[in-house]
Amino acid sequence: MSDPIRVVGVVASLRQGSYNRLLMRAAAEELPPDMQLEQAEIADIPFYDGDVEAAGLPAPVERFKAQIRAADALLIATPEYNYAIPGLLKNALDWASRPSGQSALAGKAMAVIGASTGVLGTARAQMQLRQLALGLDVQIANRPEVLLGQAASKFDEHGRLIDENARKLLRSLLLTLRTLALRLRG
Repeated sequence: MSDPIRVVGVVASLRQGSYNRLLMRAAAEELPPDMQLEQAEIADIPFYDGDVEAAGLPAPVERFKAQIRAADALLIATPEYNYAIPGLLKNALDWASRPSGQSALAGKAMAVIGASTGVLGTARAQMQLRQLALGLDVQIANRPEVLLGQAASKFDEHGRLIDENARKLLRSLLLTLRTLALRLRG
């Protein structure tokens, strides 16, 4: 049996009880048996600053980059703020891609999921991440899209995802991510 597919999960919300944190937990429950999910915390990553980078990478950045380098793929759960991804996520991705020519992200597989209280889910934020993927040199698992709108009605009082269609989409996307990661692994 081959090595498990290692996935780094990134939740782009600071709230412990966020719908995106709950969605990532549901994704962990739906992982195929040969995939492992390790959470990466990005809340302690400082704002990107070239002067800081020149002086040496901060410990939280080193930790994040090491997690990515050790993984086959990323799974990002993002909310949508003002039609875009949160600054917290953009900042973490900027650090992970630096310094130039030493990106931890290059050649990795990535999938995006998201939950919001709005009707459109996180469609615009996910579109922005797909655009960023070009500059980050990551390969996106595009289908199916997991855009969990009206999230308040999709989880029970214990934070468990109760929407079976959303679970089905998560399973399918994770299989797509698995296939992509294996292809990129060589």
